[in-house]
Amino acid sequence: MRIVLQKVARAEVRVDRVRVASIGLGLVALIAVERGDDQSTVAAAIDKLSNVRCFPDDSGRMNLDAAQAGAEFLLISQFTLAARLDRGRRPSFERAAAPAEAEELLRALAEGLRRAGHPVSVGRFGAHMEVELVNDGPVTLIVEL
Repeated sequence: MRIVLQKVARAEVRVDRVRVASIGLGLVALIAVERGDDQSTVAAAIDKLSNVRCFPDDSGRMNLDAAQAGAEFLLISQFTLAARLDRGRRPSFERAAAPAEAEELLRALAEGLRRAGHPVSVGRFGAHMEVELVNDGPVTLIVEL
């Protein structure tokens, strides 16, 4: 599983110009489910996302996790993160999981984060989404599980 995690002041997802998800202060997670990912990968992602300390404390240091900062999550399926460009000019998506499997694992990730007490919004799996976000500082993290 590959995740690009972006700290945002706010973000929203639109499909056919209709808003389907939005958050305020939080983390946008662009997620590629890859072949071989399973429930243990999801459990590791829940732990990592729940506990990553990328929000500032009173001293301005990145020392708070999402719960401590009162942050939300916006999960967006992004199979293109599994792409490889090492054999030519057109991306190869051989590492991406099959759509049905990826959708199931993304649903499990969202539910796991909710069970952990986090507010979670999700994009629409498989749709052409327009994602608009306002960065909260230049904080972008790459998570590979």
